[in-house]
Amino acid sequence: QVQLVESGGGLAQTGESLTLSCVAPEGFTVDQMGWYRRQIPGGERDLVAKLTSDGSVNYVNSVKDRFPISRDNAKTTFYLRMNNLKPEYSAIYYCNLDGWYDWVPYETWGRGIQVTVSS
Repeated sequence: QVQLVESGGGLAQTGESLTLSCVAPEGFTVDQMGWYRRQIPGGERDLVAKLTSDGSVNYVNSVKDRFPISRDNAKTTFYLRMNNLKPEYSAIYYCNLDGWYDWVPYETWGRGIQVTVSS
């Protein structure tokens, strides 16, 4: 299975910042990527932010202007800068990549990164 690599989560205090990173596997061409979160164990993953290949970005309203999404010039590493964190942002965050792997349409998910914000 094609596996991307996530990093950057952990424990933060209210008001602090964290940056999540997602590295696409070699051979993967990303058409669009998204950061999702699961706040309730066993619950659904909800979209946080999505970035398309043409640079278009969509955010959930609760994080707009707070969690900028970005990528490197090679379009292989993607970031979510989580600013001014609050306890309600605690969740497992997932990277999702949708594109082509060795020119075959492919979608893959990361294993998730725990983000815990203390008050």
